[in-house]
Amino acid sequence: MRHHGEGLLRETGDTDWVEIIKRDYRDAELTPPDRAMLDYVRKLTIKPVSVNENDVLRLRTSGFGDKAIFEINQITGYFAWCNRTIDGLGVEIEEFWDDPDATNV
Repeated sequence: MRHHGEGLLRETGDTDWVEIIKRDYRDAELTPPDRAMLDYVRKLTIKPVSVNENDVLRLRTSGFGDKAIFEINQITGYFAWCNRTIDGLGVEIEEFWDDPDATNV
């Protein structure tokens, strides 16, 4: 969360809002499309087998086109894969970012 939170902070400049997002996006003030997107991402991440056509339709009715929905899906899947790879190897990312000798790529 720290690494991505820092990126979000650079984009928004709103420390309080970023802290809320890092803790639980459901407590943050979000636009309806952003909330729909993050609800979809959460469901796809936590219980992918439960995602169904209604979830995609909700994204469409929130203003997302098929290309955007596909990109949301693909980015979510990619990060799920990355996180499972890192977790499966026991890598501690936060420690990496705190290590002054680590090469930040």
